[in-house]
Amino acid sequence: MEPIAIIGTGCRFPGANNPESFWQLLRNGVDTITEVPKERWDIDALYDPKPATPEKMNTRCGGFLEQVDQFEPSFFGISPREAEPMDPQQRLLLEVAWEALENAAIVPQKLAGSKTGVFIGICNADYHRLIYQDSSRINAHSGTGTAFSIAANRLSYVLDLRGPSVAIDTACSSSLVAVHFACQSLHNGESNLCLVGGVNLILSPEPSITFSQAHMMSADGRCKTFDASANGYVRGEGCGIVVLKRLKDALRDKDNIQAIIKGSAVNQDGLSNGLTAPNGPSQQAVIREALENAGVASTQISYVEAHGTATSLGDPIEVKSLKAVLMQGREPDQPCWIGSVKTNIGHLEGAAGIAGLIKVVLSLQHAEIPPNLHLEQLNPYISLKGTTFSIPTERQPWVALTERRLAGVSSFGFGGTNCHVILEEAPPTTTGANDIQPKMHLLTLSAKSEKALSELAQSYVDFLASHPEVSLFDVCFTANTGRSHFNHRLAVVAESTVQLREQLEAFAAKKETAKLVSGQVNNSKRQKIAFLFTGQGSQYLGMGRQLYENAPIFRQAIDRCDEILRPYLGQSLLQVLYPKPGEASPLDQTAYTQPALFALEYALVQLWKSWGIHPSAVMGHSVGEYVAATVAGVFTLEDGLKLISERARLMQSLPTGGEMVAVFASPAFIRKLHEIDNNKVSFAAYNGLQNTVISGEAQFVQAICTQLEAAGIKTKKLQTSHAFHSPLMEPILAQFREVADNVTYAAPQMAIVSNLTGEQLTSEAITPDYWCRHLRSPVEFAESIKTLHTSGYEVFVEIGPKPTLLGMGRNCLPDVETSYFAFLPSLRQGQSDCQQMLESLGELYVHGVEVDWSGFYQENQGRRVNLPTYPWERSRYWIETKLPSKNSQPLEAWQNSNDTKGHPLLGSQLKNLAHLPNHYFWEIELDKRRLPYLTQHRLLGAAVVPVAVYLEMALVASEEVFGGFHQVRDLELHNVLFIPENGTQTVQIILASDVDGLTSFQVYSRPTDADPSSKKWTLHATAKIAHSNEQEKKLCSSA
Repeated sequence: MEPIAIIGTGCRFPGANNPESFWQLLRNGVDTITEVPKERWDIDALYDPKPATPEKMNTRCGGFLEQVDQFEPSFFGISPREAEPMDPQQRLLLEVAWEALENAAIVPQKLAGSKTGVFIGICNADYHRLIYQDSSRINAHSGTGTAFSIAANRLSYVLDLRGPSVAIDTACSSSLVAVHFACQSLHNGESNLCLVGGVNLILSPEPSITFSQAHMMSADGRCKTFDASANGYVRGEGCGIVVLKRLKDALRDKDNIQAIIKGSAVNQDGLSNGLTAPNGPSQQAVIREALENAGVASTQISYVEAHGTATSLGDPIEVKSLKAVLMQGREPDQPCWIGSVKTNIGHLEGAAGIAGLIKVVLSLQHAEIPPNLHLEQLNPYISLKGTTFSIPTERQPWVALTERRLAGVSSFGFGGTNCHVILEEAPPTTTGANDIQPKMHLLTLSAKSEKALSELAQSYVDFLASHPEVSLFDVCFTANTGRSHFNHRLAVVAESTVQLREQLEAFAAKKETAKLVSGQVNNSKRQKIAFLFTGQGSQYLGMGRQLYENAPIFRQAIDRCDEILRPYLGQSLLQVLYPKPGEASPLDQTAYTQPALFALEYALVQLWKSWGIHPSAVMGHSVGEYVAATVAGVFTLEDGLKLISERARLMQSLPTGGEMVAVFASPAFIRKLHEIDNNKVSFAAYNGLQNTVISGEAQFVQAICTQLEAAGIKTKKLQTSHAFHSPLMEPILAQFREVADNVTYAAPQMAIVSNLTGEQLTSEAITPDYWCRHLRSPVEFAESIKTLHTSGYEVFVEIGPKPTLLGMGRNCLPDVETSYFAFLPSLRQGQSDCQQMLESLGELYVHGVEVDWSGFYQENQGRRVNLPTYPWERSRYWIETKLPSKNSQPLEAWQNSNDTKGHPLLGSQLKNLAHLPNHYFWEIELDKRRLPYLTQHRLLGAAVVPVAVYLEMALVASEEVFGGFHQVRDLELHNVLFIPENGTQTVQIILASDVDGLTSFQVYSRPTDADPSSKKWTLHATAKIAHSNEQEKKLCSSA
């Protein structure tokens, strides 16, 4: 049997909301059984110590989860109307499956359309029973809300999974049988990945009464497995999900393998002593078959997680079966422990098998065997003499009998379906020789709301504090590659775990942080990126050195440029960029400056693109336009480097004596103040409304500057060797034309904005003549920025050694609100190259740009580690019933636990007013506390009620009054309904029958603390509602 890897785990058990807390519970020997919570049923009314008392149960206890009425439907694209009749077991499965995938570091959205199977064990239908006892509460969603099949199918639907989707009911063995069938699906190729598990909730007392009548329940409410006082089991709740993959695939994908399923088997008791009586020979057979399928000798098993229901009959039969199989040929130095998780959390019925399996997975990971509780005196019908079996009453080290520990897990259904699974310890992880961790790290987190993001950040703070040994690189790798990326985002660059904790803690406390950025992605806009390529004057020795040493993509691009440039430069580009200590560099000589800048900027683009950051438009400043054109596909890299090298060489050949000066005034002002002799001086660049560069013969430039400074205008001399874009360049134009004539040009593959015109460059303009004019003419930078802005660009990344264009670019848009724009440098002189790149990548992420994390980590992958999972923002969703069963009050109890009755968006129906016949009224108190999910919809930062809520109100109100099917028409919004940050808003919903056969719908509100005598209400929405006729109803119901 091909081994199957367990690569992810999620759980919700009594006293434990995740695998880590479950392990702490187990290893510390915690008993989580409590008395039945008041919101479930009135235990005093239903309890009787005599097990056969009619309509009573003989136990007061159970293993219960908290807040099972809470859910966040919007996270899974489920409407409140559909969530209410949805079995909380389905809700749990959705949450825990998501957490299991996060635990596996698998982005759920990436599974869409894949051969991923879903196998769910489920056998309890309490919520179905509660809904269907009151036919008035049955609606179109009740069927799918409570069907066993949908427990699995909904997972497949929500995540768009295309593998088998099966709900399995074999009673207590359901979830372990699900594991068996999932493994088969992986073996035969039906699935490439599987979500497997089980769920059980105790929402009504009837099953407990049934089991009490059958003498199955423990009177003192404890599973005392193997003990002489064992008197039955106590029921428990929970949900567990594991993520399975073929071992060879998991190794290939470098998954975090938590344990290995070596083999499994399922059989049936058939005709035995009784339908629910355990059958020893069948148990022996299923264990033997599992061992055979696993290729494991019975003597290699050193722990068995027993079914262990703590019945006086069942425990001795199970131990006898284990002895018959596992003790054959076993030497005295081959011990085997046996225990049962039921002693901690009770019997989880449909989720019992998966709870036992997860316990063993955790035990294998920690090489420890948790204590089996409540064992004081061994059951007299169980004999361990002559065996190497031991029952741990304290935590024990797990000594391996083989190279890797092996264990068995048993789960037996009370209808006779038995299952056994063989587990093996995961293979050791190895550190690759090239696993050199970077000094700077980028962590990204996201959520569906600001509140959830803050809670997630705090979860990471707590996690890092409690796991000081964890690798920061592994944390960032797992979070960046193994989580979904929602609209509320943060990114933080840190050098150490302590620094990261400080930044996240400040964010969670709503304090300003230096190295952390956060924001909300605007879904209405696709973030188009413009690359701005820096010109001459920005160069410095060592620019990009850290990237050259640490980023292979960058280094490969520089080395490629070096190879092409050697014939033109006469020396290595590396000697120019990164001279050895004590060696001089010609970097500031134009002949070397321009090719060096070209190479650096080209390499930066290759690095950005490898991270998934692709420009939609490019624009270069002077020299930078050559790189921009190369990136856009106008020339090949070879031709681009040839052009820039010859251009630089020819410029270097010109005599010195020219000068360039930045003048902080407009061209018109400069002309007004001083007449410009175009044969001596010219405008070299228009960098902004009040930023103009003049260039030409030094004495004429200086004369102009003297006059400007006398008029109070600031000027700044630029550090250049020659007066570029001036009349002094004209002597080399003919020679440069010869070079340009020998270059092949192509139409740009993306938008490129021209320095000459400030407009998008057309393919017709890409000629040798264009590049000759480009050498002499002024740079229309300001117009270029305006063109990009009007084309919808709000994200600008400067490609160059330091940010010189970003500030100018922002100043070119004085009348534009640019606070939400992103102006991001690639490098910054005096700052770590890696840190600056990571900070800008983080900003891009926060702005909604999709990062290619596989490309980001292509040279050095971290290990997938267990991190905090998503912080759910739950609200109460529960059905209301008019006919509670005579033995239970759970619906009323949960209903009364909330101060608003009825549908969460409709509230309570008010009495009809005598003077307004055929009018129906509802009233609800709207506030953030009761309906927190509504705050996710915001307008200019304020939470507002979305259109979908009005539609839901109209449909639910119509269904409540008229029944049947309805259609909302002509919905019109009159005033925005804001959700108050503090306090509440009283909302009234009105339906009124119209003469045209339609029903009018209106929504009004006013502050709850308004004067009751005031008649001032604000109208928010109106609509018409059409009611389907009988034929339409029949068609709908038959569809």
